[in-house]
Amino acid sequence: MGRDVWLHGFPLPGAADLAARAQAWGFTGLFLADSEILVGDPYVELALAVRATTTLRLGPAVTNPVTRVPAVTASALLTLQVESGGRIEAVIGRGDSAVAQLGLAPATGAALESAVQEIRGHLGTGGPPTGPRMAWADRFAAPGVPVAVAASGPVTIALAARCADGVDLTVGADPDRLAAAVRQVRTAAAGRDVRVGAFVDVAVHEDVGVARDLVRGSAAIFAHFVARGPLDGLPPADRAVVERLGRAYAEAEHGLRSAAHAASLPDAFLDRFAVVGPPAECTRRLRELFDLGLNRIIVVPGSRDADPALLAASDEAFATRVLPALR
Repeated sequence: MGRDVWLHGFPLPGAADLAARAQAWGFTGLFLADSEILVGDPYVELALAVRATTTLRLGPAVTNPVTRVPAVTASALLTLQVESGGRIEAVIGRGDSAVAQLGLAPATGAALESAVQEIRGHLGTGGPPTGPRMAWADRFAAPGVPVAVAASGPVTIALAARCADGVDLTVGADPDRLAAAVRQVRTAAAGRDVRVGAFVDVAVHEDVGVARDLVRGSAAIFAHFVARGPLDGLPPADRAVVERLGRAYAEAEHGLRSAAHAASLPDAFLDRFAVVGPPAECTRRLRELFDLGLNRIIVVPGSRDADPALLAASDEAFATRVLPALR
């Protein structure tokens, strides 16, 4: 398995232009968020992105089985797979902002595992089928769509290793914590060929303070995920930060750097939990993470309210000065 670098973005009008840039920059693929209240519809924008690209892999991340039932998700993925000539992947999770913004509860672990198995059954990607393959797709001979699970805690990591094509970790960029999560995946996989990736907040800027501010809101999201799981492996200082953020997290300000809970994150915590700073430092950190056994890194480049000009400059710096050094 290679070392793939994906870009994460928001499915707002114009996302097809981002897809074209991501392809030109040399990213492996582009994932678009699925959160109907905060951003637009990923499948609409992914369909447009398919037409704007030729080699870039594409998909939703992170979708969930609460707001989208598995058969509907499978049908959408297969449609995109046919239209793209086989360039679609998906990441599914229990549900975060997509369900919380509607006042719904996330899927249980058992429901998530069942949904992954059902989607893979509909897609014909192997494993024990729990639903019929989409009959309409048979005449198109569409290749299978890889389905990964976004996971931070040991229970979700274990179920993903059992039933999915991959696990994309949402535990931050601290090497010790990420290494422990990779070991959990490999142990739970018990010999299955499971790809391991990680969502990582990344901002490239010569001024590390500017870089930190770009990812502050998105880093708070992943810190919030960590706060909901066992904290035994965290250093005491980081544990205190995560516990405090978990108590203060305001869903109405999800993903915003201006949120009070995001502003409270200490600089030292962000320096470990995200990858921020000049190109050489970002390159060093990301190489270190790949060396832990990751097959891909999904770059989350900024908060929802990040300055567009600064965000564009960070993306350009990553594409021209970091990405080539990771190949």
